[in-house]
Amino acid sequence: MFLRIAKILTEEQLATVRASLNGENAPWVDGRVTAGHQGAPVKHNKQLDEGSPLARELGDFLVTQLERNALFISAVLPNKVYPPMFNRYAEGMHFGTHVDGSVRMIPGSPHKLRTDLSATLFLAEPQNYDGGELVVENDFGSQSAKFTAGDMIVYSSTSRHRVNAITRGERLASVFWVQSLIRDDARRAQLFELDATIQRLTQTGADPESLLRLTAHYHGLLKAWTEI
Repeated sequence: MFLRIAKILTEEQLATVRASLNGENAPWVDGRVTAGHQGAPVKHNKQLDEGSPLARELGDFLVTQLERNALFISAVLPNKVYPPMFNRYAEGMHFGTHVDGSVRMIPGSPHKLRTDLSATLFLAEPQNYDGGELVVENDFGSQSAKFTAGDMIVYSSTSRHRVNAITRGERLASVFWVQSLIRDDARRAQLFELDATIQRLTQTGADPESLLRLTAHYHGLLKAWTEI
């Protein structure tokens, strides 16, 4: 999966989030504090202290917006969402090629989360910085993302990826991970396509009985494949 989801946040919401992140009392720390063994040597950024009240407040707000986004729910089928983290890349900062850890401890709790999908929500407008592209690699090549503020990219957490060095300006973003109800990427993709097909047929006025049968098929597969 390499899916762009537009307008997670409105312009007004973006302005509020950026004002909080740019406040003089925002608790920015070295991003390596949350990096694993293989990520720490190649991670060079700043990160909002994830234990701070501000990080929790902004993270809760973002999760609320995700819960209201139909495309995110359909594509990801979220079971658990890791509390969103917020990072900042100034000139010269970057994050070298790495793979996200397969399991993460949820801060402040004894619970763990399996990282099925990774997400980056862009908070700075792309014209305000040079470099900073998120580059995601797979066996068939690489794809890059540097989107309009408020847009988000979702991709498989098993993918190798990096953030290119900033050469001008500053990049702000939020990153988080999702444990999906469906562990298997292929099955999740099938359900996403089936749901999209049902929605398209509904919009075109397809036969109601056939739609009902197709919807029942979707939910039967979802029930059979769900892991809670």
